[in-house]
Amino acid sequence: QVQLVESGGGLVQAGGSLRLSCAASGRTFSNYMLGWFRQSPGKAREFVAAVSRSGLATNYGDAVKGRFAISRDNPKNTVYLQMNSLKPEDTAVYYCAASKRGSTWYSARNEYDYDYWGQGTQVSVSS
Repeated sequence: QVQLVESGGGLVQAGGSLRLSCAASGRTFSNYMLGWFRQSPGKAREFVAAVSRSGLATNYGDAVKGRFAISRDNPKNTVYLQMNSLKPEDTAVYYCAASKRGSTWYSARNEYDYDYWGQGTQVSVSS
């Protein structure tokens, strides 16, 4: 199995930045596609970003494209989400996830194609 632990969340003002980290342990990290999802109260879980096994291919949700960037460091077993120009509507619990599937357009965005999930980290953006 893969265990995932998120960190780096907090409270920031609109327009500010945060970098989330997700540390993994267990089976070989580089064998998994990695993604970030978020969820606010009363809303469905939303796709944020995903990165391929190699780190060369990325996908972003429309709401964050151009503001957020995902990256991975396989030797450190860590995936990051750099969040810039934060808006109050970005407020949510952010989850990282790992998938055994390849990084197709559909699988990257489909939460049911992910096999392992972290516990989440809270991001709050004030106006």
